[in-house]
Amino acid sequence: MNARATFTRMEASTREDWQAIVPEAMKMAATLPDRVLAHLKLLDGDYGGFPIDRYSHCLQTATLALKDGRDEEYVVCALLHDIGDTLGSYNHPDIAAAILKPFVGEANLWMVQNHGIFQGHNFFHHIGLNRNMRDMFKDHPHYERTAEFIALYDNPAFDPAAEILPIETFEPMVRRLMASPKQSVYKAAMEGARTAG
Repeated sequence: MNARATFTRMEASTREDWQAIVPEAMKMAATLPDRVLAHLKLLDGDYGGFPIDRYSHCLQTATLALKDGRDEEYVVCALLHDIGDTLGSYNHPDIAAAILKPFVGEANLWMVQNHGIFQGHNFFHHIGLNRNMRDMFKDHPHYERTAEFIALYDNPAFDPAAEILPIETFEPMVRRLMASPKQSVYKAAMEGARTAG
């Protein structure tokens, strides 16, 4: 059995406790891509009334981005943009953005976090919402990038007859992207433990 900390309150933890915890955290972090891909797979067979299931929509969005020559970070964002549908019925873009935040740049993060409002331009008027809600971001530096993501990849990715590459195409990209965070409050501690181990 692995060593375990003995404290009952975080403030009572010791360096020795954290010498037991950090290696376990490193193991957990190493398997993050597995958990993310498994969670994405939960969308398989979930049509929600759409022409294709949500999993196929994510794959098709990523397929379009990849075929258009986008870089891996962008393609992974396209793949995971709707991963929050299972847990975030009212805020799915926030869930996707939270998962991607440690690994992607500001422009891609903003694009994922706000894609729902931008996609709304194509349907909000049918459900009693303001289709121009995205206009509140007109002066934002990532407005055009996000509008382009919707127009080129998210919006047309509901086509049952269009190409959908398999998850195996994207899995190595997810693993490479999530191998090391660009930003995290824990980044320095994790890198220190990695080099010490």
